[in-house]
Amino acid sequence: MQKSIAELLQEETFLQEVTVKGWVRTFRANRFIALNDGSTINNIQCVVDFENTDENILKRITTGAAISISGILKESLGKGQRIEIEVKNIEILGDSNPEEYPIQPKKHSFEFLRENAHLRVRTNTFSAVMRVRSALSFAVHKYFTENGFYNFHAPIITGSDAEGAGEMFRVTTMNPEKIQKDENGNVDYTRDFFGKETNLTVSGQLEAETYAMALGKVYTFGPTFRAENSNTTRHLAEFWMIEPEMAFYDLDANMDLAEDFIKNVIKYVLENCKDDLEFLDQRYTKEEQSKPQQQRSEMTLLEKLNFVVDNNFKRVTYTEAIDILRNCKPNKKKKFQFIINEWGADLQSEHERYLVEKHFKCPVILFDYPANIKAFYMRLNDDGKTVRAMDVLFPGIGEIVGGSQREERLDVLKEKIKTLGIDEKELWWYLDLRKFGTAVHSGFGLGFERLVQFTTGMGNIRDVIPFPRTPQNAEF
Repeated sequence: MQKSIAELLQEETFLQEVTVKGWVRTFRANRFIALNDGSTINNIQCVVDFENTDENILKRITTGAAISISGILKESLGKGQRIEIEVKNIEILGDSNPEEYPIQPKKHSFEFLRENAHLRVRTNTFSAVMRVRSALSFAVHKYFTENGFYNFHAPIITGSDAEGAGEMFRVTTMNPEKIQKDENGNVDYTRDFFGKETNLTVSGQLEAETYAMALGKVYTFGPTFRAENSNTTRHLAEFWMIEPEMAFYDLDANMDLAEDFIKNVIKYVLENCKDDLEFLDQRYTKEEQSKPQQQRSEMTLLEKLNFVVDNNFKRVTYTEAIDILRNCKPNKKKKFQFIINEWGADLQSEHERYLVEKHFKCPVILFDYPANIKAFYMRLNDDGKTVRAMDVLFPGIGEIVGGSQREERLDVLKEKIKTLGIDEKELWWYLDLRKFGTAVHSGFGLGFERLVQFTTGMGNIRDVIPFPRTPQNAEF
């Protein structure tokens, strides 16, 4: 019976005949094949009797080749492995030319591997990252299902800009060389496929709110897009978003959910991806040691993950945070790139990390932000200048979750839309929610790649998604 390598490495019954298929990682001394099938970070050693094996077969056992091996599972006498396979038969399923195969058994730069993104998952680092990503994805659905949420598929093509950012990819069937315009010289979208201007979504939140106000608790988990011309280690043009929306939840309940959700999905990975996380922890430690002393993390990867699971998140108002930052040493000595001088400043990653890593030394939830730096749909507080917004801040990464209690009052929401110059007609259906059975409701958004990046310790967000979409890059 054919078994995965992950299953075979757990076997306790020796001297049984097994068949395993995978890709050759290394072939040493015409005798030892390190085989991997993607089911685990660990290879299985297959010992070849080269004197009784066809020489033509041996020549075709090269790094990257796909092979099938049948043999006897035995307890290994060598170091570094508990079991091995005594090979009885080898079948070459797919050859790999060693002179052309780019993923050789040596250290490759991440830049080189991004150029070979179709093959980089065959390396230990990327196979580990992608198994963790898969486990996190499962944990997300598991958590929400077990907590009474319904999965909602938000539209990818939308006529609304949920964030008000304007950095959206346009969807059109118009011939770019023959754009038709109206009498005022504007693009005539009535001639387009949908009869109006449409874009790829930046968020499923607004649509999810409509379903929360009927089903109670829903969540979206799907691709979102932002045409932000930003070449940083934290931004992608295409990324996945987790967005729960809950009727009858105020901001406090929203913060409770965000904390419980994050702890649960990270705990799931800690329990179910031990081998991959141990490997990634070792990789992370080596990376940190290569940095200047002042830039190194004080915690290993596994310590950071347990740090989040084991610590209560500290809840702090934006106003309290500004006072802390304004009076801290890095700000006074102008060590921050963005100096905090006054209330109303939009916090940057360096400020968020200082609060988490240096001041409170635990995950932090900031809430009650200035209204003018947050989105129109966030509930206005009684002070008239702050909104019921919240951000969850993590060590090493800064903001990982952004959410709010939504504005449920029709008159207040209409006034905010008017002030921002948003066409009320574009959001007639969203305003209807405030006309027919309005109620307190809340939600948040978590960028899935940010979560994967934090969990795996990878320094660049382009290395935690299979095929990154960034400015000037859509190769695969």
